[in-house]
Amino acid sequence: MHPIFTVGYETDTQAGMIDRLKAGGVKRVIDVRAIASSRKAGFSKSLLAASLNEAGIEYVHLRPLGTPKAGRDAARAGRTDEMRDIFERHMQEPEAQLALKKAEELAVDKPSALLCYEDRACDCHRAILADKLRAQLKCEVVDL
Repeated sequence: MHPIFTVGYETDTQAGMIDRLKAGGVKRVIDVRAIASSRKAGFSKSLLAASLNEAGIEYVHLRPLGTPKAGRDAARAGRTDEMRDIFERHMQEPEAQLALKKAEELAVDKPSALLCYEDRACDCHRAILADKLRAQLKCEVVDL
């Protein structure tokens, strides 16, 4: 089993992030943002998907794996523990459980990276998702 990758783009350019993905051997990006738009150039859903596709990397958006608004607000305020609690409760919802199962299937199929904004996975809900996938798939997690 190949690793589950995670990637954030907070302080990177789109080209820089794509280079990191390619260097890691990533073949698919799983966007785990609740809202796949960004004020940062190149990271809104349509443009990001097109650029990744051009680079030979598939793009999938699993919106139900995004952090609810209250969790995003807590994260922006630096209340990471509160964000984690909100996200863990969110992950009990049926739609989130189905999306997590889809992420498992995608990650088994080809090397995949969970994408969100924060540079440091430990400050982001994607670390929680990566841990869930690691436990289910018995694989390594690599933060790019």
